[in-house]
Formats: sequence, structure tokens, C-alpha cells
Amino acid sequence: MRPFLADLHVHTVLSPCADDLMLPRGIVAAALRRDLSLVGICDHNASENVAAVQAAAVQTGVSVLAGMEVTSREEVHVLALFPDLEVAAAWQGFVYGHLPLLPNNERAFGVQLVVDERDEIVSVDERLLLTATNLTLAEIAAEVDRRGGLAIPAHVDRPAFSIISQLGFVPPDLAVPALEVSARANPEEPRAIHPSLAGWRLVQSSDAHFLGQVGAARTLFWLEEPTFAELRLACRGEQGRRIEYCWGRG
Repeated sequence: MRPFLADLHVHTVLSPCADDLMLPRGIVAAALRRDLSLVGICDHNASENVAAVQAAAVQTGVSVLAGMEVTSREEVHVLALFPDLEVAAAWQGFVYGHLPLLPNNERAFGVQLVVDERDEIVSVDERLLLTATNLTLAEIAAEVDRRGGLAIPAHVDRPAFSIISQLGFVPPDLAVPALEVSARANPEEPRAIHPSLAGWRLVQSSDAHFLGQVGAARTLFWLEEPTFAELRLACRGEQGRRIEYCWGRG
């Protein structure tokens, strides 16, 4: 078992709120500067840029995880991480079926770019991604788990789009293995402020929208190797894999 640093919540230019420089090669370079072994690409309600970041990371030592930041009906953001591109693509189709069929307002929200591993634009996603699905938090958690993925409610300590802000507490029967705290959290604050976080495994991620934020918050995992399968075991506290700490600011 060895320690590996991970940032499980990084956006690309497919997220309209992300900076124009959040391109595959820049993200991988930023991950290397922060000594990251695992990076989760989690754009808003979409996963089309995961393949490009994975291709840009080949032979770099950075494992890029296929993910998405899904918005539930309650407007709770949830990280959904998957074992491979095939499962992530199927999940994207499922999510698209539960999003309102509305056009993106580029003036209000920004452009949603699909790119390749050379950072070149492939297409523009014209569907409105910055909106809520009609899936409940519980439905998202159950469906992600059914597909062999990891559902982790995002930035639970934030005053908006978090499980605390939207529900006021973490349901004790919520079927997720861990919760994410934001980059601004400190070791004592989340559980002290929110008693319902007691007993939950916590990870910390950057929620990077700019290159300088990649790895600015990260989590140390003890794993055999930096893979999704190992990460899933650690988030569940199984077979000796574990989360060492979750306040790992870079």
C-alpha cells in the first residue's frame, strides 16, 4: 500500500463557468506540478472532455478518472465517478435524458467547448448544462452505485448547491461512501458546524475552474495503485485501502 494524492473535482472548458485555459494539456501539466496521481474530470452534467484529458495524460503518470458533477432536483451538486469511458458515456446519456431540453445562453453562462487532447476545439455543446436534472439526490446515488461508480456529494460545506445548503443536513441513510468538503475547509470546521457530518468519510478537492486551482486542495489515499477500483475501495474503507487525510492544500 502506498500514498497517492488525488484531486477528484476538476472542470474543463466544457463547463461554461470554467476559464478558457482549462484545456487537457494544461490540466495535466498542472496536475504534475501538484504531484497528483489521480484527477477526476467533473464537468457540469457532462463528460465529453474526459477522453481528451485521459489521452493528454498518457505516459505522464497521472490517472484521469471519468466523472461528472451532476445537479440533482434539489439543486445538490454530486460528483459521479466511473471506472471507464464506456460507463461514463452511458451515464451521460442517462443524465441528458433527465435534463430539460433547453439551449445554453452563452452570453449569460459562457461557451461549452468539447476539445481534443491537443486542446483543439471539436464542437460546441449547445445544450444548457448549468441547470438541475429531474433526478433526486437519492436516485443519483443509487443509479451511480448500480453502474459501479462512486457518488460523492460535492462541497458539502458551501452555502449554495450543497447537501447542507439545500437540505439542511446529511440524511443518515443516504447511500454514498463519502462526502466532499471544499478547498476552503479546515480540519475542524465542517464537522463542528454541521453535526450531521459526524461519522462520514470526507475527501477534499479543488473544484478547479482555473489552472492555478488544480490540486490546490487534494486528498491523500492509501492504495495499491492509482486506479478507480482502488479509489472505490478507499472511499468505502475496504481491504485496507483508506483516506489518510482530507485537508491537503497544495
